[in-house]
Amino acid sequence: MADSMMSKAATMEIPISSNGDSRNLAEDDSLEQDLQQVMVSGPNLNETSIVSGGYGGTTEGIIPTSSIKGPAVRLNPDFLGNRRIPNEGQGSNMHHTSSNSSMTAEEATKGIAVEKFDIMKKWGLNTYKCTKQMISERFGRGSRTVDLELEAQIEVLRETKRKYENVLHLARALTNHFYSMVQTQHALGDTFADLSQKSPELRDEFGYNAETQKLLCKNGETLLGAINFFVSSINTLVNKTMEDTLMTIKMYENARLEFDAYRADLEELNMGPRDAVTMARIEAAQQQYQIHKDKYERLRNDVTIKLKFLEENKVKVMHKQLLLFHNAISAYFAGNQQQLEQTLKQFNIKLKPPGADKPSWLEEQ
Repeated sequence: MADSMMSKAATMEIPISSNGDSRNLAEDDSLEQDLQQVMVSGPNLNETSIVSGGYGGTTEGIIPTSSIKGPAVRLNPDFLGNRRIPNEGQGSNMHHTSSNSSMTAEEATKGIAVEKFDIMKKWGLNTYKCTKQMISERFGRGSRTVDLELEAQIEVLRETKRKYENVLHLARALTNHFYSMVQTQHALGDTFADLSQKSPELRDEFGYNAETQKLLCKNGETLLGAINFFVSSINTLVNKTMEDTLMTIKMYENARLEFDAYRADLEELNMGPRDAVTMARIEAAQQQYQIHKDKYERLRNDVTIKLKFLEENKVKVMHKQLLLFHNAISAYFAGNQQQLEQTLKQFNIKLKPPGADKPSWLEEQ
């Protein structure tokens, strides 16, 4: 009964005039009774209001319901589409949480920006001081720290590296030329063997030459193995061991330039007035001077140690490689195949089988 009344009341249009007075409400007393019946038996709507308007009208009528009392009715969650409406306390907590999160993210972004700015500032100041010191040294206006003994050793290393690079270049050229000769001997031997089969009157002569070229080709491949091992060892010594030491030397030279730049800056401040601001700058410059001095001395010791070990390693490697090169070349041109093979065994050199460097038919696809 109550449901039918609510349906009836909900579907009826209540026309409202522009000044808020009803037009025909006095003519139908039964409608007022029905509405009161619905309000009494309906849910408690103390915190809501009813908004009514015509289907085509432009005005609205608001009927406050704070004075209407009735039994509480539990709303079906399906009526709201399983949506929960947060109360005022929950909305406030969510607002504070989002505010705190945004403030934390903003503070983190500011911290990163300030840190990057400080790094760029220090880098720019350091670059300016080092550039100023380098220009002063070029024009003879500034002084530089010099370790005569260490500088002489560094110059010897650079000269040695240039000479070893030349040895490496010539050894690679020898390898390429000798490889071409071996390939030519191999082709010539195959040609002699083919002609020996097709020329009965010169079968023996072509056969002798074919065997000789094949033997030379075999010995040449053995010698190529020894030369390749020699080239590989020289390449490692020049482009890895020596290069690593030169990288440390480059770091040492940069540290020396920075040390001299901050030393000159400290000396310039010490020659100026001694007021409060200048004393603070002198103290900061003294700290930077000590930091770069420690870095310079540490790298100088590293360079000294690396130069010592490099010299020992160079002597050991070159002694072995020069002995290999001499024995292999001598045995080859003496025609001593047994001695040539013995040389490779002595230095633990294993030759690759013919065709090992060629890709398989599957890799070529």
